[in-house]
Amino acid sequence: MQAFREAVEAGDLDAAVALLAEDVVFTSPVVFKPYTGKPVTGAILRAVAEVFEDFRYVREINDAGGRDHALVFTARVGDRTIEGCDFLHVGDDGLIDAFTVMVRPLSGAQALAAAMGARIARDARERSA
Repeated sequence: MQAFREAVEAGDLDAAVALLAEDVVFTSPVVFKPYTGKPVTGAILRAVAEVFEDFRYVREINDAGGRDHALVFTARVGDRTIEGCDFLHVGDDGLIDAFTVMVRPLSGAQALAAAMGARIARDARERSA
């Protein structure tokens, strides 16, 4: 999805979140249970934007019907290089209603999980202070 890609690449997370359906389902590579809803998915996107370094999309794959998209990316988390893919499904309303992320290698996924855990813990401490 070109609009989402452009928003993320420009660092315009408000524009990226605006493309999410209210009931979007976000599936993470590092937790078992999917997250549901625009607020939590938006928070995850904002946190990932701070955790990833040198993030860039390197390829986009779209189905002929325009509903399914794969955005292939590279990034770093600390000293780990990650390759990944954002799989997006667009609903009848034109908004992203399913968002699945896959990353490799395992050491990169582990670094991502650790960094995201630390980031979420920091946010929780700041909210309770």
